[in-house]
Amino acid sequence: MGSSVVSSLEKCVLAVCDGRLELIAEVKEEEEESDRREIQIEQECLRILALFEPVASDLRRMATILKVNRDWERIADLALRVARRVRKLSRRFSTIVVPEDLKTLARDVLAQVKATHEALATRDAALARAIIAGDKPIDQFYRRLRRQIKDELARDAEQLDGWLLLLNSARNLERIADHATGIAETVVFLEEGSIIRHSGKPTPPAG
Repeated sequence: MGSSVVSSLEKCVLAVCDGRLELIAEVKEEEEESDRREIQIEQECLRILALFEPVASDLRRMATILKVNRDWERIADLALRVARRVRKLSRRFSTIVVPEDLKTLARDVLAQVKATHEALATRDAALARAIIAGDKPIDQFYRRLRRQIKDELARDAEQLDGWLLLLNSARNLERIADHATGIAETVVFLEEGSIIRHSGKPTPPAG
């Protein structure tokens, strides 16, 4: 599922950065497949929990899968939203050019998601912590970009809806990075038994 979602986000970023709007149909197909996979994975986890009553590290593994499963599905959903908004921008507001900083944000978010997939696949807590630390610069870049888009909106209020599409796309990209961070935090939990969500300070290891 993670590999499929990374592929979907790659196509979304190509649509944003290179105008590859023909890829949006594939993004949609992969988003629908992620919905199906999310349900299948959750059902299988619940079956295992009910039948085998796992404890300690096995229970931690099940909790990890359930959390990560939801985050991957949300990333796929947000990737489709971004891709659709870029397509709508192209069709209805052709005079508005996608800002270079939005393209930079899209590429940076994709790099975070790829690294997250690697950290999960290899159970690399050190890489996961680096991903968590990398979320703050993305948040800062997003806030600067948001101000830029709002300034453009004020200068070109006649195309309000077009600038709002870009603003929404930037927000959804930032949310994708948040979900990647959530997965990275779960990798740390899986490997170390520490919950570092929100404060970044670990709780005592579980069992």
